[in-house]
Amino acid sequence: MSAGAGAGNGDGDGDGEKMQGGEPHPAVEELLLGGGRAYTRQEIAERAGVGPERTRQIWRALGFAAVDDDARVFTDADAEALRAGERLIAAGLITEESETMMARALGHHLSRLAEWQIHALWTWAGRDPARPVDGAALLEHAAVLLPEMELLQRHVWRRHLAAYAGRALAGAAAPGGHGEARQSGDVRERAVGFTDMVGYTRMTRGLDSAALGRVLDRFETLTGDVVAEGRGRVVKTIGDEVLYVCESAASAADIALELTARAEAEPDLPRLRTGLAHGPVLSRFGDVYGSAVNIAARLTAVARPETVLVNTELAGELAGDPSYTLKVLRPVSVRGYSRLRPVLLRRGRGAD
Repeated sequence: MSAGAGAGNGDGDGDGEKMQGGEPHPAVEELLLGGGRAYTRQEIAERAGVGPERTRQIWRALGFAAVDDDARVFTDADAEALRAGERLIAAGLITEESETMMARALGHHLSRLAEWQIHALWTWAGRDPARPVDGAALLEHAAVLLPEMELLQRHVWRRHLAAYAGRALAGAAAPGGHGEARQSGDVRERAVGFTDMVGYTRMTRGLDSAALGRVLDRFETLTGDVVAEGRGRVVKTIGDEVLYVCESAASAADIALELTARAEAEPDLPRLRTGLAHGPVLSRFGDVYGSAVNIAARLTAVARPETVLVNTELAGELAGDPSYTLKVLRPVSVRGYSRLRPVLLRRGRGAD
């Protein structure tokens, strides 16, 4: 959709850094980029019909390192991606502003995926320490595996499109719903949950990288499974913490309580604690914002191990349901909220 969408990040990390050494072999670049680097910024702008400053803005939004204007780093695929973005703007689907924001979201999520995939490929290539990595063999296997990875990514992307489309259509059909597209995002009443591992920093001091990786994998698997079973959505995982959203307070509560229970049964996993909040939530390019998000994070920070704290709004949504018991606690002072009143959530006698 924009410059660099087909370019790969061969220039290194960091928005403000100049391109340095360590570039991949030309054969690898041509395989990944669909052609070699051939054009300067001015030349790619002319080929795509987009101003040079605009190409620079999009390139940086995608998260690629800054390059000199006379450096030949752009490809034919970059030009076609820029033209695709212009066609979306011309069709009225996006604006120049939202194109930049989408480029930022794409760069953030896809760079993490690309890093993992390259790591997996390199680990596979070096699986036998007694044998040196054969560059020709690695390139040959990459040429075979790349289309398979693209097929899987395209399939998962379309499945997520179908899932979100279904929710959007259901929301539009509901009383008071609407089908308007909002470039700035979607604001709805939602439940937000933060769950983190207690004592994670202390635990990491005594683990090697392999053991730490196993703990993180188990945590991500556990939280991902429970959130999916509870019909929530994982927004992101940040180290020892997962952020998720649900359409209802009850779903968020069930997920939080189930996460706590399952973690207790995992001897190698630290105890968990969760903060939940209910209120208006802005969904924007895959992330969520608003006071409910902030409050859920603050409640997590003050929660004891193996407990779930909720805000008064979410407690009000659950009031009267025998599946839950709610106990109002003393107000606490946290960053941004001088008198935040937590409510302790437990399973009730009416729970299954």
